[in-house]
Amino acid sequence: VELEEEPSVFRPLFCETSFQFGFGRQTSDEVPHSCSTCGKTFGSKSHLNRHMQIHTGEKPFFCSICGKRFSSATNLRTHIRIHTGEKPYSCSTCGAHIRIHTGEKPYSCSTCGKGFNHKTSLKIHMELHTGERQYSCSSCGKRFSVAAALRSRIKIHTGEQSNSCITYGKQFSVAGTLRSHIRIHSGEKPYSCSTCGKRFSVAGALRTRIRIHTSEKPYSCSTCGKGFNHKASFKIHMELHTGEKRYSCSTCGKQFSVATTLRSHITIHTGKKTHRCSTCGKSF
Repeated sequence: VELEEEPSVFRPLFCETSFQFGFGRQTSDEVPHSCSTCGKTFGSKSHLNRHMQIHTGEKPFFCSICGKRFSSATNLRTHIRIHTGEKPYSCSTCGAHIRIHTGEKPYSCSTCGKGFNHKTSLKIHMELHTGERQYSCSSCGKRFSVAAALRSRIKIHTGEQSNSCITYGKQFSVAGTLRSHIRIHSGEKPYSCSTCGKRFSVAGALRTRIRIHTSEKPYSCSTCGKGFNHKASFKIHMELHTGEKRYSCSTCGKQFSVATTLRSHITIHTGKKTHRCSTCGKSF
């Protein structure tokens, strides 16, 4: 599959010099380059240019199969694998993800010392300490610490759902959510707890399980000090203090503080049974 871009000649946002390829640009670590919109600094102008696309919305690279547009060629190449089914990276242990097996966590929190196997996970964790969320949704005002989370949020408002389940046809706005959904059908549970051996289909469920063993409670109520090992439990608890319930059922009007509780409630009206027992086949 060919990568298509517009224009064919690369032209940085803040420089009139053109290059046939992006690697023709010169960088310098000595002079920081600052974003005029949010003030964030970068070690090279090329990194600043890529960052500016978050503010400008520029997406010069587009998929020739479905027309979806991207801000970088790397993101386009990753997207194309959804169409081709190509999976070029293989784990030598199970064919999936090496750091889960090795336990390597190269990204460490400078505040509490907690380690993470992915840079994005560290950035999300840092919200707990800094409260910094530099990416804001223009539709609802909700803020996020990483651009990927903002993009997912925007798709909720636009209704864009480009990832479809081949079994039920259900569509998802985020490819990762689709992969997690597919495991409901396949029964795959690639995440295993090293303490009790229990297996999970999503990494988040494993992290919550580990906290049961370690007694870690990273979510703390600023009002009463009570700690929680799961973010959803923390948000439900906050209702007691704030009374905020921003998720509303369109059928009966009942309101909820977390989206997952609303989704569970909606099944009362629809009669849909999304959870199936792998042993007897009964649905709930």
